[in-house]
Amino acid sequence: MNAPSPGRLVLLTTSHRVAPGQLSWPAWQALHQADRVLCADPAHPQLPYLREAGVAVEVAATPDAADLVDFLAGGRTAVLVQSGEGDRRLTDALSRLAGSGRVAMPDLELLPGAYDLPGARLIDLVQVMDRIREECPWSARQTHEGLAKYAMEEAFELIEAIEEGDRDALREELGDVLLQVVFHARIAEDGAPATGDDEEGDGGPFSVDDVAATLIDKLVRRHPHVFGDAVAETPEEVRAQWLRVKGEEKERTSVTDGVPVAQPALALAAKLASRARGAELRVPLPEGPGPGPALLALAVEAERQGTDPEAALRESARRYREAIRAAEGH
Repeated sequence: MNAPSPGRLVLLTTSHRVAPGQLSWPAWQALHQADRVLCADPAHPQLPYLREAGVAVEVAATPDAADLVDFLAGGRTAVLVQSGEGDRRLTDALSRLAGSGRVAMPDLELLPGAYDLPGARLIDLVQVMDRIREECPWSARQTHEGLAKYAMEEAFELIEAIEEGDRDALREELGDVLLQVVFHARIAEDGAPATGDDEEGDGGPFSVDDVAATLIDKLVRRHPHVFGDAVAETPEEVRAQWLRVKGEEKERTSVTDGVPVAQPALALAAKLASRARGAELRVPLPEGPGPGPALLALAVEAERQGTDPEAALRESARRYREAIRAAEGH
């Protein structure tokens, strides 16, 4: 005579990073076919959608493990809709029953009801930043102007990690740069103007979603060979197309428009030289006393040869630093 089936307990996990109600087909099948559906969290975001779909959910405290095992005996199925943290009390109690060896345990199945899409952890980052902005005394007082210096520092640290080939440092520094984006977007959400007290051009508050939407629109517009019918088969053609579309968007009257003069001097010189060369402008370099004109000429020549003068000087300075340390006996 066959022993009765001990039944089946399905632990259904969901993700707060996916909109409630968007469950996998196996999850919906398990919910509709179960003899009981249980949930210990009366505020679980899935509950309204489950009820709308005709799934009867028992909302109560964590069920007693022994009672649940007794109910499942004979081949019944129960689905436990778990919170994000799970229910350790029930699983621990079931483990103790299984360890006793005196109880026929039901089959235990972990069923993911929703899977995170790539980039889903960015939702967590926005939520963490929102809480820090509200509850941290230092973060709550920060402004765009006060944080500006950190954006520059983090960018340089990212460049250093790239040049040193340190993958662990690269991952961390990318996160620090991302923090600047999320932090500034959160400040902007409070309605703080982006530039000092000048209200000209201030479009009011915006959020990180607005930042992402603006970036997406820009990327799509400037990649018509990917998202449209344009043809660009070489990196050079892509670059020329990018600059053409960008120029049409900005309605610029000079090739120097949009070049930030606050960037490091060598990078500024190389960028200006690149713009002039791209526009086929032959502009004589300024002359005069002091090292300035000579340094500018070196930067322009380096750019013409395809070398980043800022990176080249930084590499030489790094080797100079090591030579100094060696002379000190390190």
